[in-house]
Parts: sequence; structure tokens; C-alpha cells
Amino acid sequence: MPLAEPPKPARLTLVAGLNAIEGAALVIGGIYMLVMGLLGRPDSPQQAEMGGLTLIALGLIPLFAARGLLLRRSWSRGPALITQIVALPVAWTLLRSQGVLIPAGIVLAAGSLTALYQLARPTTIEALGIRRPGTAPDTDPDA
Repeated sequence: MPLAEPPKPARLTLVAGLNAIEGAALVIGGIYMLVMGLLGRPDSPQQAEMGGLTLIALGLIPLFAARGLLLRRSWSRGPALITQIVALPVAWTLLRSQGVLIPAGIVLAAGSLTALYQLARPTTIEALGIRRPGTAPDTDPDA
């Protein structure tokens, strides 16, 4: 009889949700840029289209990471960490702007810092099955 898998920590669901929201925002922004590049009157349609395609491609990374976190795949921690680290300078830029972008920067910074904290916690690392350097695997060769 296979061993029952321990329940998924809520922090994994939280971090997966944050990554999914960020990825969805990038994809939606990319689609908007792409459509406006094709149908609108941008200064440079080629730049708008390439920027849109780039945002869509970049948005897929946190979406795949979110799926991996929900499925407890150890590889998903790396892309999730990178996504949050890259989001911090974006949040800083938004915070230094004006108007409605300041609250957006606050939300992005809070979400990124929360996700980074949760991804660095030992219980999250353990839940993803990541072994720390110098630790032996949980298998017993004599069993």
C-alpha cells in the first residue's frame, strides 16, 4: 500500500496563486500590447508587437511555476523565485511614479516579498521535496 502524501501546505497554494496572478497580468498586458500594435496607431507597430509577444512569453514562466508548485514539483521553486526577484525592481519603479501606479507598486512589492518569504521557508522547501546540501536521502539501502 503506497504511503499517503502529507497534505499540501497552504503556503504552496498562496505562492502558486501569487505567481499565477503575476503571470496572468503579464499575459493580459502582452495581449493588449499585441492587439494595440496590430489595430492601434503606435509610434512603432513592430516594437509594440514584439513587446506584446515578449510579455506573453514572460507571463508563461510564472504560470508554469504556479502549476508546478501546486503539483509539488521541486523544479518550480526556481522559476517562482526568479519571478519574484524580477518583480521587485518593477515594483520599485511603480512606487517612484505617480497616480494609480503607486498603489500597484505597493501591491506588487507586498506580493513579491510575501512569495519570497514563503519560498525561503524550510517547510516549503521540504514540501517540495528539495534536499538541503549535505543531507542524505530518506531512503535506507538496507530496507
